[in-house]
Amino acid sequence: MEQSSPVWTPTRLEGQQRFAAFLPRAGRAYASKRNYDFGAGHHTSVSRLSPYIRHRLISESETATAVLEAHGPVAAEKFIQEVCWRTYWKGWLEQHPDVWASYLDEVAGRRATLHQDEDAAWLAAAERGDTGIECFDTWVRELISTGYLHNHARMWFASIWIFTLKLPWALGADFFLRHLWDGDPASNTLSWRWVAGLHTRGKTYLARPDNIAEYTEGRFRPERNELAAYAEPLDGEDRFERTPLRPADTIPKGRRAILLVTEEDLCPETWPLADIDVRGVAMFTLENAGLDWAPAVVAFKAGAMDDARDRAAAHWGQPVVTVSSSQELTAFAATRGAAVVITSTIPVGFVRPSIEEWTQTASAEGLPILQLARGWDSLFWPHATAGFFKPKEHIPAILAKLAAIPAERSK
Repeated sequence: MEQSSPVWTPTRLEGQQRFAAFLPRAGRAYASKRNYDFGAGHHTSVSRLSPYIRHRLISESETATAVLEAHGPVAAEKFIQEVCWRTYWKGWLEQHPDVWASYLDEVAGRRATLHQDEDAAWLAAAERGDTGIECFDTWVRELISTGYLHNHARMWFASIWIFTLKLPWALGADFFLRHLWDGDPASNTLSWRWVAGLHTRGKTYLARPDNIAEYTEGRFRPERNELAAYAEPLDGEDRFERTPLRPADTIPKGRRAILLVTEEDLCPETWPLADIDVRGVAMFTLENAGLDWAPAVVAFKAGAMDDARDRAAAHWGQPVVTVSSSQELTAFAATRGAAVVITSTIPVGFVRPSIEEWTQTASAEGLPILQLARGWDSLFWPHATAGFFKPKEHIPAILAKLAAIPAERSK
């Protein structure tokens, strides 16, 4: 099945315009209708900002604070909580990186044995949208053709994949990551684990026919015998050791620096870079991330990188180059007389291994690569140690602190 041409322009300006158009509906209207999946081309009750927030073409901070200012704390509460869910997942995975490593191992192991697996044909049918379950097959086609699914549909989809079709959860998560324009290692992996009963032992999510019928307004009415009647938690490791958050690097003031921009944060002009002499910008190539994304996902990411390149060049008036190795990075820094490389925090995911390797190599040559932390992450991530309730109760205080940080305001 071919993926259609991009339906979202991958630029910060487009994200800002979409957010401005959605802002009047981000209060009570969003809270009342956000769970309804009206189908491809009709997702008007949700923001559809996730591809932009995922790559930080627009930030969590600027959207949350704007909605709070426009609607007040009561009406804005649900939208802000949904933005914070993504932050919670990222902060939790930062403190449990072995979960990501385990997921990658499971995907690789499952893929390696597919030719021996009698369910391989069933997996292929599911990925084509050829299971005979109307709602599921429709969501497959929507995902492949648009790179997007409503959040409620993602939950139903994962439940049907795991408990009805009896397919490996990790391959479902991999299918999502390859096709979603907003695919995020933390929120995607941990959401699938949560549905499967692996994130919180014994707590699964079961797609129910009546729930699907209600929240699709009757577009789909699956028969009771089409879906699983119960959801047995999967066997698997659910007790991964918690590791401390990576300490924030100290960013030296007044130093000549090269900025290293990755797909994890594509708005470098809003990074907290007070008193830094920016002498150039290096763009991290997508090829180093190592995932077999669908063509339209690659196109969105590449377009977003190009947009970040153009904005960086205009903002600093310094050379912007693409680098594919630490050697190219250090050579560029040398030509610009830079003594340090600064990048935004690289969370657990596809980009981090390369950055860790580059950091070791460049540091050995006397060029430190430092990661600066946005206030949003620094304030929220320490609370993502258990369930969502803990960071949720801190949201008002954190937003108040963020309002006092000039670097976190929209530019």
